[in-house]
Amino acid sequence: MPRFLFALAALTASFTLAAQDWPARPVKIVAPFAPGGTADTLGRLIAQKLADQLKESFVVENRAGAGGVVGSEFVAKGPPDGYTLVISGIASHVIAPHLPGGTPYDPLKDFTHIALLGGPPAVFAVNPSVPAKTLKEFVALAKKEPGKLTYGSPGPGTQGQLVAEYFKRLAGIDVVHVPYKGASQAVTDLMGGQINAVSTTLSTAAGQIKGGRARALALSSAERLPDYADIPTFAEQGYPDLVATVWFSLSGPAGLPPEIVDKLNAEVRRALELSDVRARLRHDGIVPNRLDAKEFSAFVADELRRWGPIVRASGAKNE
Repeated sequence: MPRFLFALAALTASFTLAAQDWPARPVKIVAPFAPGGTADTLGRLIAQKLADQLKESFVVENRAGAGGVVGSEFVAKGPPDGYTLVISGIASHVIAPHLPGGTPYDPLKDFTHIALLGGPPAVFAVNPSVPAKTLKEFVALAKKEPGKLTYGSPGPGTQGQLVAEYFKRLAGIDVVHVPYKGASQAVTDLMGGQINAVSTTLSTAAGQIKGGRARALALSSAERLPDYADIPTFAEQGYPDLVATVWFSLSGPAGLPPEIVDKLNAEVRRALELSDVRARLRHDGIVPNRLDAKEFSAFVADELRRWGPIVRASGAKNE
């Protein structure tokens, strides 16, 4: 055997053995958003379960900035050895790449997508003073007075805005977007009557909805949620294409060994089935997913194709 082929074979064998022995030291999971948010919470929840199951430390490190781009870029440039991962998601890997400035990474080519964790659906809710008890009535009201009704979102390019813009396009209505720097202020102004409606994550507005200070007209989940069974979905009200969640996932640099990917995917799915994890996710309206790594990679590609035109039409810009 030629010397260079022998060296290559030895290197490959060594790499395969290392992958089979993974994890042999602590694993870092980068949460590319500030502490306390859904990405951070999900990251820490899964990290603890992976540590319990794989008998090795999984440490979450926050690297916030540019809507998740800063932390994601850091991981994309790291070695594909399975010891630096990222909580990826729709914000950093679907929305950001379609914004005018793009991203310093390719969301497909520069990452190995491992497992889909899930995410909360968006809710479209109105102030109780709005004379619309259903989505159909809201559409009729908007068509009667085009450009008069307003809706707030957590900001340009967020899933809340994109779901609402998608709904407007499908329904053929003109409702004015009022962007906020975060969901809490949008919900506060909804209750105060400064805006007529809001489109944001269910977990953000759940308290106001349950307290009767906001009236939920539709959820972007595929089916009604057990804890919110009285809120119909967009799909069942005539918008079958409007199924979307603010999903989060686990990814690593491109070229991650298949042995590590398959092991991680299996362990993440195992963690998502634990009763305490399911109870925690259910609180935020999150339904766990069971996609394998190949299915999840295809899902990311589909999401990029699906949301690209909507992101560009929304006029959203990079932070």
